[in-house]
Formats: sequence, C-alpha cells, structure tokens
Amino acid sequence: MRIAQVAPLYESVPPKLYGGTERIVSYLTEELVRRGHDVTLYAAGDSQTRARLVPGSPSALRLSGLTPEVYHILMLEDVFRDAGQYDIVHFHVDFLHFPLSSRNTIPQVTTMHGRLDLPDLVPLFKRFSEMPLVSISDSQRRPLPWANWVGTVYHGLPADLYRASEEPGEYLAFLGRISPEKRPDRAIEIAKRTGIPLKIAAKVDKVDREYFEREIEPLLDTSLIEFIGEIGEHEKNEFIGGALAMLFPVDWPEPFGLVMIESFACGTPVVAFRCGSVPEVMRDGVSGFVVESIDEAVDAVHRIDSLDRRVCRAYFDERFTVERMAEDYLEVYEALQHANSVERAKVRYLEPAAADYAASAV
Repeated sequence: MRIAQVAPLYESVPPKLYGGTERIVSYLTEELVRRGHDVTLYAAGDSQTRARLVPGSPSALRLSGLTPEVYHILMLEDVFRDAGQYDIVHFHVDFLHFPLSSRNTIPQVTTMHGRLDLPDLVPLFKRFSEMPLVSISDSQRRPLPWANWVGTVYHGLPADLYRASEEPGEYLAFLGRISPEKRPDRAIEIAKRTGIPLKIAAKVDKVDREYFEREIEPLLDTSLIEFIGEIGEHEKNEFIGGALAMLFPVDWPEPFGLVMIESFACGTPVVAFRCGSVPEVMRDGVSGFVVESIDEAVDAVHRIDSLDRRVCRAYFDERFTVERMAEDYLEVYEALQHANSVERAKVRYLEPAAADYAASAV
C-alpha cells in the first residue's frame, strides 16, 4: 500500500526530547515500512526515518524562531500536490488540512491527538462533518460524538523499546510536562504524605513558565522532591523502570496518556486519577490503581507492592505494542479505500444515467 504520513513540524520525527504525537508517527511509520508498505513521511527536515522523507521545514520548529503556520501551509501544499501518488493519506496535524481535504477525493484519515472539549471546535467539526477521524481513546470522542469517527486506535510502542524491571525502586516518578492540567502539585503532595521521594522529569514550556515559578517551584523546598527537568528517550527506561510507581495525577480530559503505557512497558505500575482515557488505558489492580482523590492515591502507593511487575509488562504486551497499532490502522486504511472505491463507482455509474435522462428530456 502507498501511504503518506503527515506529521506536525514542531518536533522532529522521532522527537529529540518531548513530543508525543511525533513519537507515535515515527513508530507507526517505521512499522509500516518494516511490513513492506511504500511510506512517505512529511515531517521536519531533521527527522530520521526509513520511509521517504519530504521535509516540511528545515528542522523542528518548536525552538527555531520560525513561524510554524507558514511551514505547515507549505507542507500541506506539497501533500496535496502529491496526493494522487498515494492509496491513503494519514494526517496528524489536527484540523489544519480540512479545507483542502474537503475539496479532494483521495482516501484520507485524520488521527486526533489532542483534547476535543473546547467549545470553539464544535462549529469547525460541524462544518467539516464528512472528515474521517480516528480517536486515540473512546473517551476523547465524548465532546463530539456526532463527528465522522471511523475507528479508535490506541497508541502502541515497539516491544523492545523498554525492558521491564522486576524489582521495584524506592522513589515515585512524575514524567512529561509541567502544566496545570498535569497536576505536578498533586504528585508532590502524594510524595510528602507517603514520605517516599519523588523524582520529576518534566519540561517547562514558555507558556507554563509562570505557573511553574508561582505554583510548583515553592513546593520544591524539601530534599524529598528532586526536579530533574526534561529527559531524552535513552534516559526513560532507567528513570521509569527504577521507580516504585509512576504518578499520573491528571486533572483534565486526557486523550490517551502515553506515560502510562511507557510505565507498563517498564513493569512500573501507575497510580492514575480517573480522568479522560485513564479508565480505558489502565486495568485497575493489574497495571496500577485508578484513584479519585489524594487520599486514595496515598493509599494506592502504600498498596503498590501487592502488584506483580511482570504482569504489568504482560498487560502492555497484550494491548499496547506498535504491531497491534499498525494492524488497527491498516484495517482503517483498507476500509476507507474500499469506501472511496465504492463512492467513485457510484459516481461513474450515475453520470451516464444522468446524461441519458437529460437527452430524453430534450
């Protein structure tokens, strides 16, 4: 199958540090290539891939000082210039391409990677209600249940990306991004109430710098809490696998939560707050505990040694590998290809009939 993957340009594919969407695009692209498909990747120019790379920008844009909108528009122009070459085009750039896609008959699909509960999205998705969409959890769909959902595909990681650690560590972990919805303050409170050290490996975006300095930095006033900052992919296995438990104290409609399945892969159970996709991704009492309050989280941490880390890893192997993710997407691609072929056949069938009717009317 000839497949185009269209990635955001903010990070390279895969990203050097933080960048969940770009990581998933990378894993999917490389697995599709491994399976023998002809894949073209539209992404930042410093991306690394075995697919054919069409650079949409010289390099990743997040820290470049360049104007992201300009390069995304230029990339989309390239995509639609080449669209006839592909059996399907898979977009990962939110809704930026909708006006062009709605005027094009190529088989195409869009994975929505972010939150969808923002009121401004309703008129947009109603205007482009024909766009085929994939959700990364069923929970993510709830604000827009009437949209044209053609599947839910959970994220997947390469099975050999992380090795599982069977022995629990002696600290709690928080991984990802410092922001109000990720609630690092909850993680700090849980650590202080359990008396177990907490290591925070998280980036601070410019938009969250004030929140970090005002709300979080003052809480780092104890040797119990260690703020490490952003870490790279090669550091994650040791950081996650060496933890007693991963804290995932989110306070927003989490679309998926890549940190959770990274932890499962390392054999490290997760204490996660019941928000968004958490009940879908977690298996309470197997991969960790799902909680609804600080008190429940503290109790869960005290019970974490009742869980078998080997079973946690087995749960990852059962549900969240890149092989399973690629198979799910290929099913979506084939269904859309078939639907597109049927629709084109209908048009070819109806056009002569319409012409005959017009002739007879004369």
